[in-house]
Amino acid sequence: MSKFAVIETGGKQYKVAAGQKLKIEKLDLEKGAKVSFDKVLLLAESDTKAEIGTPLIEGAKVEAEITKQSRDKKKIVFRYHSKTRYRKKKGHRQSYTEVEIKKV
Repeated sequence: MSKFAVIETGGKQYKVAAGQKLKIEKLDLEKGAKVSFDKVLLLAESDTKAEIGTPLIEGAKVEAEITKQSRDKKKIVFRYHSKTRYRKKKGHRQSYTEVEIKKV
């Protein structure tokens, strides 16, 4: 197994490895910008060797590059109360940033 890390960004935690693309909460940066995630919770080199932070690992960084700024597919939010003729239909599109992990 290769080297991977668990990082925190946007209030969520992600397991990442070099070369991986993932969607995270929107960052206010341009496409092609370099990003460094310094909230690293876990670093693992193989199945047996892992370093766990308490809560973070000092001096650890994960470097990434922004590949896309976009919005997700529309999600339908439907509220309904039975027997009262109450129906509300609303759509929501969440903004996201797609990043490619360069170095763990």
